[in-house]
Amino acid sequence: MEMKIGEISADKLIELVQSYGLPIVWAIVIFIVGRIIARMISNGVAKVMTKSNVDETLVKFAKSMVYVALMIFVSLAAIGKLGIETMSFAAILAAAGLAIGLSLQGTLGNFAAGFMLILFRPFKVGDFVEAGGVTGVVEEVQIFSTKMKSLDNKEIIVPNGQIVGSTIVNYSTKETRRVDLVFGVGYNDDLKKVRAVLEDILNSDERILKNPAPTIGVLELADNSVNFAVRPWVKSDDYWPVLFDTQETVKLRFDVEGISIPYPQQDVHIVNKTAA
Repeated sequence: MEMKIGEISADKLIELVQSYGLPIVWAIVIFIVGRIIARMISNGVAKVMTKSNVDETLVKFAKSMVYVALMIFVSLAAIGKLGIETMSFAAILAAAGLAIGLSLQGTLGNFAAGFMLILFRPFKVGDFVEAGGVTGVVEEVQIFSTKMKSLDNKEIIVPNGQIVGSTIVNYSTKETRRVDLVFGVGYNDDLKKVRAVLEDILNSDERILKNPAPTIGVLELADNSVNFAVRPWVKSDDYWPVLFDTQETVKLRFDVEGISIPYPQQDVHIVNKTAA
């Protein structure tokens, strides 16, 4: 009797393995192999687009989309191997997706915003931009977010919806930029001499463009100084070096030329009233 029970148990075990074990194993194999193939295909698409000189921003976005689409197909194939009807599962997934979508409207908005960024192309990979409340160099436009690198080499992940819903300033689109500087001098200084010194500084810097010509002029008669506006044009890549170097050079030259750089000050008069 014990042998029969043992035999029945063994038969049931074999039946269970045949009914559920093998499909599960095959489903796992399909998922793993499918993921490898999906990654190979998405990488292949990226390589073909890169060889065709397609913009890097579009290449990375298309690579992500292809991989996600293939993984959905692989997942459905693995589920179908378990004996679950994919059509029914797709209907359930659609219903669940609707419910999840209602609760994740922001995420879907970021997804739609990603398409808008690719469609209208306000920036590309490598551009220095101000978008979504942050400033940095664009590294990758993903499905839901954009990856940026700050000037101090920090990685910034910005939701695409936040970028599309804000003002985008692209500092890399134009080949040239204007450097806006203001230098204050004392009221007792010779303004013609100040202008001549500033012109000499700008003319001595080969990075400063001759066309358009730099602008030098009195900006305002402030409370403590006469402020000069100095506005040279440079190539976009030279903006920050020229900004820093010009300020340092002006300070050093003013010291040599005896031109003062005033600072806020007040005259205090003390009246001593003695008792009568």
